[in-house]
Amino acid sequence: MFIGFLLASYSIVANDAIQTLGTFLSSNSKRPWWVLWLFACSVLLAVFFYGWSVNGGDVAYGRLEKFPLPENFSWIYVVPPLVLLFLTNWGIPVSTTFLILTVFAPGNLTSMLTKSLFGYVLAFTTGILVYKFVTKALEKKFLNTPYKEPPIQWVALQWVSTAFLWSQWLIQDLANIFAYLPRNLDASMLFFSMFVMLLLHAVIFYRNGGAIQHIVTSKTNTQDIRSATIVDFIYGLILLFFKEWSKMPMSTTWVFIGLLAGREVAIAHNLQNREIKDAGKIIFSDALKAFVGLGVSIIIAFGLPVLEQMINK
Repeated sequence: MFIGFLLASYSIVANDAIQTLGTFLSSNSKRPWWVLWLFACSVLLAVFFYGWSVNGGDVAYGRLEKFPLPENFSWIYVVPPLVLLFLTNWGIPVSTTFLILTVFAPGNLTSMLTKSLFGYVLAFTTGILVYKFVTKALEKKFLNTPYKEPPIQWVALQWVSTAFLWSQWLIQDLANIFAYLPRNLDASMLFFSMFVMLLLHAVIFYRNGGAIQHIVTSKTNTQDIRSATIVDFIYGLILLFFKEWSKMPMSTTWVFIGLLAGREVAIAHNLQNREIKDAGKIIFSDALKAFVGLGVSIIIAFGLPVLEQMINK
């Protein structure tokens, strides 16, 4: 149980950091890593304490109601976060929700997949509409007026947007990590898990996101703090919508990839800064990686129990 929690705590945040902290890290790469770490961890602690106090010790905000804690933790529960760790080091974005939670309750895969597919389509459509019609002039201005030092108001806005997005992501995806611990934590377990998360976040920030950060840096102008702010606000609002819609976990990775895909198409069409086919190649590559991750998740979730039974026999 504890080995699974330790592996999940690092691998899930490291793989999903591109969604919530990727633009924040890329646009603040000149700042000391520990300053960014302190900021992100202050939001993390606030979400932890609020969820724990309001939900009777449940820091997953009720998203594990249909994922009961196993009576006996066997080796099959350690394999998913271990696989995720290798995929993350290879720079492959996968849905940690599918990979981790499906092994706890395979019957919920259809519901999680349906909600995630709807999330991708909604995010993709939103990205096209917003960047095609709403922020067209802004993005053109951002590309034509790069600043060595961004205006202070944009710095403040980006840090606010990051705090908002980071909190929404935590409420959604803490379930993937805390599936390994009792559903209602006592004070000692709370402080233990907090210490582990803070320490592992320090490693991720020190590495500046790791290999998977390329998913963000390969997109148009994401290093610009102004563009990053708009991406974070839109993504945070989409996650807020799904948080209120239902407590069924979903793939936030798919939502993020969908938003960036729609944004990339709209910017390429508006500004002609990149061929549509080149943008399509990037989008296809990201989507292919996500579907590879889904395939791996399904194989692991349904194959490991069968393999365990064969070994036991």
